[in-house]
Amino acid sequence: MALTKTPTPIASQPGTLKRSLKLRHIVFIGLAYMAPLAVFDTFGIVADTTGGHVPLAYLLILVAVLFTAFSYAKMVRVYPQAGSAYTYTRKTISSHLGFLVGWAATLDYLFLPMINALLSSIYMGAAFPSVPAWVWIVSTIVICTVLNLVGIRLAVKVNYALVIIQVIVAVAFVAFTIKNIVDGARGAEFSVTPFVSPGLDVPAVAAGASILALSFLGFDAVTTLSEEAINPKRDVPRAIFIIVAAAGVFFVGITYFMQVLFPDVSEIADIAGASPEMAKYIGGAFFQAVFLAGYLIAVLGCGLTQQMSAARLLFAMGRDGVLPRKVFGYVHPKSGIPVINILLIAVLASSAVFLDLYQAASLINFGAFVAFAFVNLSVIAHYLRFLKGKSGASVIGHVVVPAIGVVINVALWFSLEPSAMIVGFIWVAIGLAYVLCVTRMFRKQAPQFVELRD
Repeated sequence: MALTKTPTPIASQPGTLKRSLKLRHIVFIGLAYMAPLAVFDTFGIVADTTGGHVPLAYLLILVAVLFTAFSYAKMVRVYPQAGSAYTYTRKTISSHLGFLVGWAATLDYLFLPMINALLSSIYMGAAFPSVPAWVWIVSTIVICTVLNLVGIRLAVKVNYALVIIQVIVAVAFVAFTIKNIVDGARGAEFSVTPFVSPGLDVPAVAAGASILALSFLGFDAVTTLSEEAINPKRDVPRAIFIIVAAAGVFFVGITYFMQVLFPDVSEIADIAGASPEMAKYIGGAFFQAVFLAGYLIAVLGCGLTQQMSAARLLFAMGRDGVLPRKVFGYVHPKSGIPVINILLIAVLASSAVFLDLYQAASLINFGAFVAFAFVNLSVIAHYLRFLKGKSGASVIGHVVVPAIGVVINVALWFSLEPSAMIVGFIWVAIGLAYVLCVTRMFRKQAPQFVELRD
């Protein structure tokens, strides 16, 4: 019997993070970051956009993410101490272009708290329709901001508990849905219609897929754990594929049963809040209450940590001169908290009052598709610069596959909501003007995002 060589763990060096994470730890952290109940966030609006083909839209975005995951896996083997589209672009293409990729990606960090506030209004609005949406939005932002200002942090065990609660609620939702289908509720029966049906509108499915990228945000977050993984070159790439595959099966499976039971969401009064209405239909008022409680736990937990992360990203950028130090690098002398940044994120999150979920999700995904496209481009650039003369198989893995990933991500990027594209381009234009100024028209190196620095 042939013996396989076990990869030698990389030892921790003085002044570096302790290497203690195994494959299972990395996978669980990645799934926790993605939030399993995210599958319910956009079901209503995507079902409406795609004409009842949410599972097909998920399959399309899953393909796009798998191509990108393949490229992430390759880059993390080359740069095991790095872990971001920004870093890969900076090292393989250009520091200035890398800065702009990082700048575009900050949209995700800055506006994710806005999504949480908006979702809280949608879900609570389903239970209390007489209360104005802005009340729930402002309440969620105030709660998360106050908790961040007093310095409360969610422990890892609490995050684990949040994931477990979400999975239990999701499994219960699926069980009730399947029971209703088997009982013939609404005349439902299992079929392939959610995937293929006459008059399928492919551009509409692509538009729906561009929104669903929101569900996969965070699969790449595990690349930032490379310095804490025992075998980063082996386990981090494996974890990326396990996370994407598990999430994809989870999302496609749940939305398939939901779509079979509710092929036409236009029958539901509030399309954006379709999931709570469906929870009430399949399990009654009590299950709807359980569903809303579980979701609010997830929303508040994510909102708290996302506001915290965004504030600290701005702080790191201010501390290192990427942004004005006096404002963004300020820390309260007594609490040691970046107060200005936390309040700024709260103000940005308040824009949820003026946006709907479709616009908000598209805005978040603008930066995501930019990052995904440049991870694929980085693999091609690395091959052309450093791996010339390799075999034909190497060309397929380092050029053909990532090139397909670039095309898919760019196509989905152009399917985003128009106003989100406008805001995204304005944001990138601001970043370009800024980097032109600080680098004296590209004569100096671009400032580096410390958080993402290797």
